[in-house]
Amino acid sequence: MPALKPTNYTARITWLGRVTHDDGTLRSEPLQAVDATLDGFPGEAHGGATRAACVRVKTQYPQGTDIRNVRQLSILSAEEMADIAAKMGMEKIDPAWVGASMIIEGIPDFSHVPPSSRLMAPSGAGITIDMENRPCVLPGREIEKEAEGFGKRFKAAAALKRGVTAWMEFGGRLAIGDELVLHVPDQPLWAHHEAIVPQS
Repeated sequence: MPALKPTNYTARITWLGRVTHDDGTLRSEPLQAVDATLDGFPGEAHGGATRAACVRVKTQYPQGTDIRNVRQLSILSAEEMADIAAKMGMEKIDPAWVGASMIIEGIPDFSHVPPSSRLMAPSGAGITIDMENRPCVLPGREIEKEAEGFGKRFKAAAALKRGVTAWMEFGGRLAIGDELVLHVPDQPLWAHHEAIVPQS
């Protein structure tokens, strides 16, 4: 019996991009289409089979440890991006400013789809969602360059709406306008969430 099952939700790709420099700027360049591989988007600074451990996994590994790369992509929803912009008092946020790999529309509460969900493309390409992304200060720096006085508002406004990190499970072409089908793990929620140890 399949452990992952398709849902009635589809997401349309409205924006694609890649970060080409790993210099702390996070800004991505727009793309019309991309031929993704198991290493992610060609030319993407966050691509590759492995990556250096960062603050996201600081309770598991020392920073810099070579680990499996499940953060090849940063995917956000257009609906949540609009919410973030509204909270910041902005008309809109350019996806390039937040280092987006992909913007999709059509899946409610996208930042909280279950970890290990898949987005399946018409080409057969499969994207595995790792987990909710967490806001950091880097997008704020890019926003500040374009809209002075607004950058510092990003981190708080983006809480619980920053999208997800993801990785390519199977390569293939992805293009603006493609419809992605959401597949989710067919299992109950873990009943022992209270066991999580609070972190300072």
